Amino acid sequence: MRRLAVGLLLLVALAAAIGFGLLAWQRNLSDATPPFTAPVDLQRGAYLAAVGNCAGCHTARGGERLAGGRPIPTPFGTVFSSNLTPHATGLAGWSADDFWRALHFGQGRDGRLLTPAHPITNTTRVTRSDADALHAWLQARPPVDAPRRGHELRWPMNSELGSQLAIAAWRALYFKPGVYQPDTEHDAAWNRGAYLSQGLAHCSACHAGRNALGGDSGATDFRGGLLAGLGWQAPSLHDPTEAGVQRWPDATLQRWLRDGHAEGHSAQGPMAEVVLGSTAALDDTDLAAVSGYLRSLPEQPAARPEAAQPDPRRRERGAGLYREHCAACHGAQGEGRRDQAGALAYPALAGSRMVAQASAANLIRVIERGGFGPATPGHPRPYGMPPFAGVLGADDLAALASHLRTSFGHRAGEVDAVEVLRLRAAAAAH
Repeated sequence: MRRLAVGLLLLVALAAAIGFGLLAWQRNLSDATPPFTAPVDLQRGAYLAAVGNCAGCHTARGGERLAGGRPIPTPFGTVFSSNLTPHATGLAGWSADDFWRALHFGQGRDGRLLTPAHPITNTTRVTRSDADALHAWLQARPPVDAPRRGHELRWPMNSELGSQLAIAAWRALYFKPGVYQPDTEHDAAWNRGAYLSQGLAHCSACHAGRNALGGDSGATDFRGGLLAGLGWQAPSLHDPTEAGVQRWPDATLQRWLRDGHAEGHSAQGPMAEVVLGSTAALDDTDLAAVSGYLRSLPEQPAARPEAAQPDPRRRERGAGLYREHCAACHGAQGEGRRDQAGALAYPALAGSRMVAQASAANLIRVIERGGFGPATPGHPRPYGMPPFAGVLGADDLAALASHLRTSFGHRAGEVDAVEVLRLRAAAAAH
């Protein structure tokens, strides 16, 4: 055991040495990078901040906008976001070069490495001109006195030295800086969509498939995975039965990205926040570009975990719970219900991708916590669904989810109480 521990420490030290060597090279390269000298457009900076949803992570619930302090769960503990306003506790005194290093290399003004909770594999792709416009806009915000709250991380991240060594090791394995380079096999619109999706919009920050160390395959990794500490599953963007949109009409996807609602599809959970704080801000040209890029992603089926053993009594119990709690809104056969104007008020569960996804995480989460789509200008008053966490226990949730996943034409497989408890534990940090 002792030899194993020593071996692991040596491995971390070696990776850290490589990481710090790369960092020194990156720092020299960044110092040699000429600044962007064209006039900075604050309106452009505001647009980029909206597309990047900077306020989404850098605003605590009930706190001042962009003043930081929002808890961000990670596999290593909780990280608290930083203050982006031009106060001494935030970005006061930060030059455009300082900000560029933070986005491009994930390095703070004081030289410390930023935690990978900052989506560095995405922001490194942002161009210098966009970084400067974003910096100028942030520097024009009202300053807010909001000292950073210390991160609550586990060993070895819970000390300054351990944290920096671990981050350097992580970078050596998973991070390579580089501004987005256009793909000459595609047109300008496709490349614009790829640049936004892989960069500021940081789609892979949620939709990447991550390993135990939080590593992924970079900004083009859209395999999907369970979001640490949130209990939501970011479904695969490559699988049309998950979140892939390859077979959606372009107009439907654009409407969904802008409004959060289209053709019976409604953004829920973290994606509702993304629509509200990011994609709803896209102008028509960029909306079309992002839509075109996402629809072009190659199709690949997502891996499906082993389902629970079939249990007729569980499904029968679930059918009774559905009649009692769900059928009045969603219909006896899961067909949904329309309002007096003919609009779909309560979504159909028959054919629902959320119901039939490989993981039951999102279905369980919505039943427990309720379903609330984003209120956007194009859909200002979405119907919501009340939470049932105080009504249904783990056995009931498993029964209801199993009924939904095996009825109305679905063959997604059953869920047992153990899986419900596992998913609850995954959401315990939020």
